[in-house]
Amino acid sequence: MRDYLLTLCVTAAVTYLLTGPVRKFAIATGAMPEIRARDVHREPTPRLGGIAMFFGLCAGLLVADHLQNLNSVFELSNEPRALLSGAALIWLIGVLDDKFELDALIKLGAQMISAGVMVMQGLTILWLPIPGVGTVALTQWQGTLLTVALVVLTINAVNFVDGLDGLAAGMVCIAAAAFFLYAYRIWFGYTIEAAAPATLFAAILMGMCLGFLPHNMHPARIFMGDSGSMLIGLILAASAISITGQVDPDALKIFEGSTKAATHAALPVFIPLVLPLTIIAIPMADLVLAIVRRTWKGQSPFAADRGHLHHRLLEIGHSHSRAVLIMYFWSALIAFGTLAYSVHSTSMWIVLAVVFLSAVGLVLLLLPRFSPRAPRWAESVVPPRYRRRRTAPASASASAALSAAGPESAALPAGAVAAPAAAGESVRVPAGVNGSTAIGHRSRFTDRSKAGARG
Repeated sequence: MRDYLLTLCVTAAVTYLLTGPVRKFAIATGAMPEIRARDVHREPTPRLGGIAMFFGLCAGLLVADHLQNLNSVFELSNEPRALLSGAALIWLIGVLDDKFELDALIKLGAQMISAGVMVMQGLTILWLPIPGVGTVALTQWQGTLLTVALVVLTINAVNFVDGLDGLAAGMVCIAAAAFFLYAYRIWFGYTIEAAAPATLFAAILMGMCLGFLPHNMHPARIFMGDSGSMLIGLILAASAISITGQVDPDALKIFEGSTKAATHAALPVFIPLVLPLTIIAIPMADLVLAIVRRTWKGQSPFAADRGHLHHRLLEIGHSHSRAVLIMYFWSALIAFGTLAYSVHSTSMWIVLAVVFLSAVGLVLLLLPRFSPRAPRWAESVVPPRYRRRRTAPASASASAALSAAGPESAALPAGAVAAPAAAGESVRVPAGVNGSTAIGHRSRFTDRSKAGARG
């Protein structure tokens, strides 16, 4: 565990330190696309954050190769080199897309080729564990097709959810943390060396996301772009493929005894093994809904729009930070709930805790206007948005101004008051605003039907 933590810290440090210079490089090269109709940020922001993340990946693999307890991963398996080859290819395509905005079909082809490169070097699904049946060996073509499909789905799921500051990096970090705990349990608890590469990949992926998040939290100073989102999606998929298709379920000794008992014992183990997509269930659900929505409208599945889950959270009234935290909450609940069930499937407390937390999440989801207010004595130490509003003196002066204004006050819109001005002029000030914010009501978003800009 100490070596894994050291690898994680080195990866995070390299990613964090390189993100600043990469941001300056992105600005200098003009990798700052114009704001599109589906974007939620207000100012052009540089991309190419995936450059720092890729070098963090390289640093993590290099350090792990020189650690005594992790060096065997590189000696006994070719999976780290397969991952690096596929990651380099998908990262290069992502960098070109961040700069020149490649066609969606070109990116899809690059994703399939990257998956094929990993398959050619041994990172592929060899068999599938099926409860009640046992281990089902796959042919070479079946394993290749399943591997490519899983890689493409995971990459696009992460890419689709990358719409708010810190959202994709945070959700993938949560997924990687849950997957790391599960893979480490398989490797250390069952002493299965074949699970060591997946454990290493998950630790490095956590480091990449943690190192990039301080620069990407709202308001973001840099975006990871497709060079980052496709990269972390591929690494997450590689971790799932490694532990699902490479670890022999017979080594777990879960098929002993009767068929019914073996099926019951295997179920909690197979949930994280066969369904790593439960760890990224939120991005995957967003991906499926986006494809159905766009196809139903007669559009291309790759056409960009503002119908993603995070866009809907903003539209119903959640702030940017609250929408991100809600997505974090549901991702963590699904990922760690699945992990806890795989460890103690007979405990009813786990099910009750998941149900209770789900109810809490639904309450928070349905109260977008809720904003806690601090007590009077604590207002001096909390942010302004948590302070109570004082409107009584202003209301009295507003009533006096209206009574003295005479007939001209009838021309004022509802909710506006006349403010005294110098030289006898009357100035109309909308109620509830002041200073540079006195611009009146403005819709938070543009019409969704007009937001079909290119992604």
